[in-house]
Amino acid sequence: MDSVELVSLARTLVDIDSTSGREAAACQLVSSWLTERGYTVVEQPVHDDRFEGRLNILATLGPPTVVLSTHIDTVPPHFPSRVEGDVLFGRGSCDAKGILAAQMTALERLRDEGEGRVGLLVVVGEEDGSAGARHANHHPVGSRYLVNGEPTNNRLGRATRGVSRVRIKASGRTAHSSHPERGESAIEKLIDALQMLRTLELPAHPTMGRTSYTVVLMSGGIAPNVVPPVADAEINFRTVGPATDVRTALEPLTQTVELEDVGEVPPVELKTLPGFETDTFRFTTDIPFLSAWGEPLLVGPGDILLAHTADEHVLIPELHEAVGRYVEICRALLTE
Repeated sequence: MDSVELVSLARTLVDIDSTSGREAAACQLVSSWLTERGYTVVEQPVHDDRFEGRLNILATLGPPTVVLSTHIDTVPPHFPSRVEGDVLFGRGSCDAKGILAAQMTALERLRDEGEGRVGLLVVVGEEDGSAGARHANHHPVGSRYLVNGEPTNNRLGRATRGVSRVRIKASGRTAHSSHPERGESAIEKLIDALQMLRTLELPAHPTMGRTSYTVVLMSGGIAPNVVPPVADAEINFRTVGPATDVRTALEPLTQTVELEDVGEVPPVELKTLPGFETDTFRFTTDIPFLSAWGEPLLVGPGDILLAHTADEHVLIPELHEAVGRYVEICRALLTE
């Protein structure tokens, strides 16, 4: 494939709305594209009561030693592609349809060289609980290595942080808001707990840094003229070790509020290769849910700071570079 086809493929993928739960049309396009080029394609239905037609796509030429993988779903809202100079804009251009186009192009290049030991796994739902990866992990193909694609500016990941989602729940006592002293405000308790959270020493790691957090959801109260009896907030911690370490650090909060675990993704240390630039990343990936697919590596074009933004984009030269990078990585892994 030449570079014009790479950009055209990326734009075709970006122009299909595949926000999480709406991946069916994009998956069918990828499946047809691979089938027409002679790959053995397996469509894995991913059953979900919320959505219909979700499919993972697995393409192989023979038993794969290395599997390239990324996700086809995006965050909302969808907006189509456009090219301005050397920049491709559009939802998914960075995360992760540009990556998918580069992997598909690399797969073709390797086949043109006579290499049939590399496969491609395209999964749904990464942005919404990793349903596709969780399903795929029950159907491994015996590969030794999984090369996962996320925006890393084409640097190999040394490690990614995990996630621990914790809900803080405060309880109070109702009263007429004209006499607040007769009640107990759950919202004020919650605010006090969040203020205390700012002062706590959170776990740190020598290479991944210190645990960070974001208050992502809040709710409270029952009416504008009632002292609020309930309030809660959900906190997204980006972890650098076991989630239990975060819970231990949060123990002082339990003097006034309750803590509830909502979800967890562990941090991951990754395989690297000599001669490739490396870095650690604060985001999570499907890798923890694809453990049966081989030793994981992480690399892809694009900047994570541009993912999920209103002007999401990727540099076209970086897409071209990624194709070569995937080919080089596969060659190196196949010689180990």
